[in-house]
Amino acid sequence: MKVVDLFCGCGGLSLGFMKAGFEIAAGFDFWDEAIEVYKKNFNHPVIKQDLINVAEASEKIKSFSPEMIIGGPPCQDFSSAGKRNEDNGRGDLTVSYAKIISNICPEWFAMENVDRIKKTQKLVEAMKIYKESGYGLTYTVLDASLCGVPQKRKRFVMIGHKGSEDGFMDFTLVEKLSSKPMTVADYFGNELDVKYYYRHPRSYARRGIFSIDEPSPTIRGVNRPMPDGYKIHPNDPVKSKDGVRPLTTKERSMIQTFPKDFIFLGSKTNQEQMIGNAVPVNLGKFIAEAIKSYIETTTIKEAVSLKKEIA
Repeated sequence: MKVVDLFCGCGGLSLGFMKAGFEIAAGFDFWDEAIEVYKKNFNHPVIKQDLINVAEASEKIKSFSPEMIIGGPPCQDFSSAGKRNEDNGRGDLTVSYAKIISNICPEWFAMENVDRIKKTQKLVEAMKIYKESGYGLTYTVLDASLCGVPQKRKRFVMIGHKGSEDGFMDFTLVEKLSSKPMTVADYFGNELDVKYYYRHPRSYARRGIFSIDEPSPTIRGVNRPMPDGYKIHPNDPVKSKDGVRPLTTKERSMIQTFPKDFIFLGSKTNQEQMIGNAVPVNLGKFIAEAIKSYIETTTIKEAVSLKKEIA
């Protein structure tokens, strides 16, 4: 199945779908630095395009004849950081994404975003566009740590399929969830040289030190050093800061389940931002495998039904 990835960033969703056996025909994004990283790691084309320009973007995307469009419209205006004003501009990209899909009408689409998008008017507006375009919708919130990612990261996932009933894939989307969260130690084995690491909290009312024997907290777009004056929090799993360090940029990318040989370019600030913005590769793979499982199961059911009719 031919897939186009919108808001592809550095390619977490693309790589996840490729690992599940889908063909990525092209990626689209507007951030030059992320586009350069994408080019370095993928052989298919990546096109610079402001996706707020729905008409122009739709024409370019149509040329790839996608059977599925996937994407994670920028979510900063919905996220738990900052003031969360869905009308700041980035929130409009969720609606632009829906309009592009409505214009092109691929058989399938998949959208990933922060779980807070459920409470926004932009999602209501986007869903109305999908329904008017004939899509059945399945959606849920997935915890990435139950999807092969060593990270507590709750993400809203919506799958659309032309002509299906709403909820058509509800069970398939969650049936393969792990029974227990994946820890950092589960994923890295003996590869890390630390037992405890620092992740800068949003406020010092929260802990900043974590154990590798638990899932990582959500990887954000910043990676700050531990301040000299950091005081041990009651919930920190240590009594002393000795031997505690922040994770490196490479280690953070691997917690996002990018392979070790994935190439990141540009300034450290930009690399950290790309990594924090990315869809974890294994979460993308989990979503893609659920869609693949649904298609295969439905095809078998249709074949059995047809056989009975002929008999």
